[in-house]
Amino acid sequence: MSIAIALDGPAGAGKSSIAKRAAKALGYIYVDTGALYRTIGLAAMRAGVEPQPSAEVDSLLSRITVSLEFNEQGEQVVLLDGEDVSSLIRTPEASMMASKISAVPSVRAYLLDLQRDMAKTHNVIMDGRDIGTVVLPDAKIKIFLTASPEARAERRYKELVEKGTDTTFEEVLRDVKERDYNDSHRAIAPLKPAEDSILVDTTELDFEQSVEAIINVIKENR
Repeated sequence: MSIAIALDGPAGAGKSSIAKRAAKALGYIYVDTGALYRTIGLAAMRAGVEPQPSAEVDSLLSRITVSLEFNEQGEQVVLLDGEDVSSLIRTPEASMMASKISAVPSVRAYLLDLQRDMAKTHNVIMDGRDIGTVVLPDAKIKIFLTASPEARAERRYKELVEKGTDTTFEEVLRDVKERDYNDSHRAIAPLKPAEDSILVDTTELDFEQSVEAIINVIKENR
């Protein structure tokens, strides 16, 4: 029987990189659900569709195909109509679009079965905003990974600078706080810890310590 681990938390908490490393160490498959929303957000940007409930969004969903594959290293590759968009969806614009598009009920419904099917057939660590509360409410282990807005913004800022993105810490912090508000106040599946989740705060932890903390939680509870 497969084991599903739900990892939720706010933007910039390091869910993707931490979950990816933990999954590799444990021999699980890592599923980055945020990449799926980013991909639909990218499709909406390309089509000039506003990220709000509308016939235009529903029509867009009927025309596109979003899928996940895993390369030989076990790393997730996200495809939009067969195109590898894994790097194109990591811009600040894609992040903000993902936050808005994820509040659209038809978008969430579109991706729900895809996410659940993966958990049925593989041992997975799945990260996102509502994995433990909505997508995988029966997950074996639920973790809520968080850190202060300032710590999350600092990490994100360093990543963007290393990639050559022209931005400032203040802009990144503003984006983080805006995403926090959008994600926690949306009507559909707002960001919040599941009642039976285990809280892991990485504000004072570096990356390796954060990975170790997650692995220890999983080993102690699986």
